[in-house]
Amino acid sequence: MSTPAIQWYPGHIAKAEQQLRRHLDKVDLVIEVRDARIPLATGHPYLDRWLKGKQHLLVINRRDMVTSAAREAWEAWFKARGQRTVWCDAKAGAGVKQVQLGAIRAGDQLNERRRNRGMRPRPVRALTLGFPNVGKSALINRLVKQKVVASARRAGVTRTLRWVRLGQDLDLLDAPGVLPPRLDDQQAALHLALCDDIGQAAYDGELVAQAFLQLLIALQPQQASGVAIDVLENRYGIPFRGEIADPPYWLAAAAQRHTSGDTARMAQRLLDDFRKAALGSIALELPE
Repeated sequence: MSTPAIQWYPGHIAKAEQQLRRHLDKVDLVIEVRDARIPLATGHPYLDRWLKGKQHLLVINRRDMVTSAAREAWEAWFKARGQRTVWCDAKAGAGVKQVQLGAIRAGDQLNERRRNRGMRPRPVRALTLGFPNVGKSALINRLVKQKVVASARRAGVTRTLRWVRLGQDLDLLDAPGVLPPRLDDQQAALHLALCDDIGQAAYDGELVAQAFLQLLIALQPQQASGVAIDVLENRYGIPFRGEIADPPYWLAAAAQRHTSGDTARMAQRLLDDFRKAALGSIALELPE
C-alpha cells in the first residue's frame, strides 16, 4: 500500500517561522521537543540552521506512550551520535525536573562566560521549539507549575510567540509548532498525521487509517515497537488474519460492526484510539 499524499503548510505556521527567525538572536538555548513515538519525523530539517552554535537540549516527550525497550533503543541511538536526551511525560510531569535542570546547567555555562568577560549574570533565555502538538506548551506549564499557555493534544493551539519567566534562572519563549514548508518525506508525513501533529485537512483519514494498519503489520515482529495485533482484535472484535488482514477489508468489517458501515467514522475511531494509547504503547519509529 502506498503512503497517502499528505501536504500542509497553513498561513499561521509560515507567520510563526518568520517570528521565530526574528527572535533567534535573543536566545541562548534551544529546547527542542519531539514525540517519543516518532522522534525522527518530529525532528525539524532546519534545526541546525536555527541553532547557529547555540546550546541544544533535546527533550523527548510522551515517554509514557512507548515501550521501555523503544526508549532504551533510542537513547542509545542518540548517544552514539553525541546527542544527550531528556525523556519526559509533560502531561503527568514525569521527567520535567530533569528538563529544568538541563536548562539551568546551560545557563550556568552562559553566565560563567559572562563573568569571565566582566558582565553580570542573567537568566538563560531558552526557546521551546518543535512540531505542532508535541507537547511544548504542556511542558512549559509544568515547568512554571501553572497554566500560563494554552495546551491541548491537537495541532495549532499556540499561535503566537510569548515569553514566560521561570524563577530567577530561566526565561522561556513559547513558539507555535513549526513545520517545514514542504513535507517531502511522505513516510514521515504519515507518522505526523497518525500522531495528530498536523491538521486533519492535510490528509484523507481513511487512507491514513489503512496505512496505519499496514504499518502495524510491518512493526509487529519488532518487540520493542509494542505492537500486539491481539489488542486490536480484542478491542474491535474483528480478527486480523487471512484476507481480512488486508487493511481496507478489515476497516470495512470493523465499520460494519461499530459505525453502521461508515468507514470514515471507523477510521477516525481507530486513529483516536491510537492517539490516546487505547491500543497500547506503540512506537511507530525504531532505530535501524
